[in-house]
Amino acid sequence: MIQRIQSVWLFFATACIFSLFLFPYLQVLNADGSASLIKVTGVYQSIAGQQVQTEPFLALTIATVILALIPFAIIFMFRDRKKQVGLSYIAIILVIGFSFWLIQTAKGVLGSVELQAENYGVGSLIPSISILFLILAIRGMKKDDRLIKSADRLR
Repeated sequence: MIQRIQSVWLFFATACIFSLFLFPYLQVLNADGSASLIKVTGVYQSIAGQQVQTEPFLALTIATVILALIPFAIIFMFRDRKKQVGLSYIAIILVIGFSFWLIQTAKGVLGSVELQAENYGVGSLIPSISILFLILAIRGMKKDDRLIKSADRLR
């Protein structure tokens, strides 16, 4: 059934990953005084009071969409809980790998700029939150599995 709590957690994980399109994960003040925002779609710089994309990240954008659709697809695999749990673990591993890819992309763009705590944006926390939602979904799936097994013993 789709109306289980793990479906809600998986939907929240999907929404978190899609929210990476809204929030930058790094904000850097350049040497010339202009601010640069690094999002999954590219690097945005403030030029004449407007945010202009100076460098696109097409592969990162496509990977973000695919990564966000994985938990959404897991919702509809409710008939096979073992497959759901396995794919959720795979999704967690993919989110961790995606986080490292975000870091490497930022390092490549920034070069030798040192980052401090105030440079990290809301987007840097979003992969961690989506992992938390995936873990909560796995917990709900395992709880359902235990409930079904205990009901089978009563038959």
